[in-house]
Amino acid sequence: MSKLAGKTALITGSGRGIGRALALKLAADGARLVINDLDAEPADEVVGLIRAAGGEAVACVGSVTAPDFAERFVKTAVDHYKSIDIVVNNAGYTWDNVIQKMSDEQWYAIIDVHLTAPFRILRTAYPVISAAAKADLAAGREVFRKVVNVSSAAAGGNPGQANYSSAKAGIIGLTKTLAKEWGRLKVNVNCVAFGHIETRLTVPFAGAESATVDIEGRKIKVGISQELVEMSKKMIPLGRPGSAEEAAGSLSLFCGPESNYISGQVIVCGGGFGSL
Repeated sequence: MSKLAGKTALITGSGRGIGRALALKLAADGARLVINDLDAEPADEVVGLIRAAGGEAVACVGSVTAPDFAERFVKTAVDHYKSIDIVVNNAGYTWDNVIQKMSDEQWYAIIDVHLTAPFRILRTAYPVISAAAKADLAAGREVFRKVVNVSSAAAGGNPGQANYSSAKAGIIGLTKTLAKEWGRLKVNVNCVAFGHIETRLTVPFAGAESATVDIEGRKIKVGISQELVEMSKKMIPLGRPGSAEEAAGSLSLFCGPESNYISGQVIVCGGGFGSL
């Protein structure tokens, strides 16, 4: 039997990049997925891939920062699968500037997507997880559920990223707090901090102009200069950025039974670069 058979996994930002790679990996391990993306097309594509491979998946499209998103996300899982076993808070992006030029909009947009949204999702999931944990206890079963939050090596501070660094440091605090609050429910709460991972948000660009992505009507510059890419390679002991699949592999470590006695921990997936 697949190690995640019968488990329901909710992954934000799973229509693309690291989240997509993780969704496909967990589905291959037998999990039932709730897929989320800002846009319907990538979310539906991942759902289709999972179903075509014989797995189970449904989509919950929309911004994780929307006031009603947490309720819709949790309700989607409960309506379709009657359970919540794994929650991965992965959705996010960067919107950089030095602090004297950073607007309130920039600050709150990044804090909301990386810290407020996970808080709301986990708060909303609590009654479902708590009820299941009480039922397990009454039946004499020890069943572990998983929360995996995504941080960054930038949580240690990064020029031009006061908003992002603060949010990613905050998610570590949330992780460690929930590990203590939810331990009695047999929930393992852990965190993965990424270094340089190749996604659409970190694509190299030549010249002065970077690409942009549309985030809720905002045109956000993404990518890093080729010069910084080469510098990064020199700083990473393994000699290159990580792939989305490698990043997903680090997240999956905390989703399965192998992590049943690990909680409140932060690991850095950065090819040997970065520590927290």
